Amino acid sequence: MRRQEEQKAQDSGYDSFWGEDADLPISSLTRTEAQALVAKHPSMTVWQALASQALFGVLVALIWGLLSRSPASLMSALYGVAVAVVPSGLMAYGVFGRRAARGAGGVGGLLVWEILKLLMVGAMLAMAPVWIVPLDWVALLVTLVLSLKMVGVALLIWQRRAKNNV
Repeated sequence: MRRQEEQKAQDSGYDSFWGEDADLPISSLTRTEAQALVAKHPSMTVWQALASQALFGVLVALIWGLLSRSPASLMSALYGVAVAVVPSGLMAYGVFGRRAARGAGGVGGLLVWEILKLLMVGAMLAMAPVWIVPLDWVALLVTLVLSLKMVGVALLIWQRRAKNNV
């Protein structure tokens, strides 16, 4: 019977078969081994992702302002960056801040902060015509979208850089 199960496991493409009574090869890491593993595979913090998003957004806004030669376009583009970064920063603080470090939050807290972030984005976009006069919607929306997409690009660059350092 066991031989048949092992054969099925091999036929299904698994490298090995772990029976119910087999002990898994688990060993704890020492402190130095764990530190070496973390140093070998660094992770990007949420604050680094937000900083890259903000820097890229400001760069796009400055280029937009230079090409358009319009102060209204520059201000609208900078406001688009703010719409992307400020609510995300507020959410990051709420999720990863001091309360989160004490164990408060969880999935419910994440959901609450995400809803607050979306409400803040909506409110900032609704107030844009009041706060930025005259408003260039194209500049605002282009920099907003590019700033939002920058987080994914930053994560890809970080991942490739971490793989190259290994």
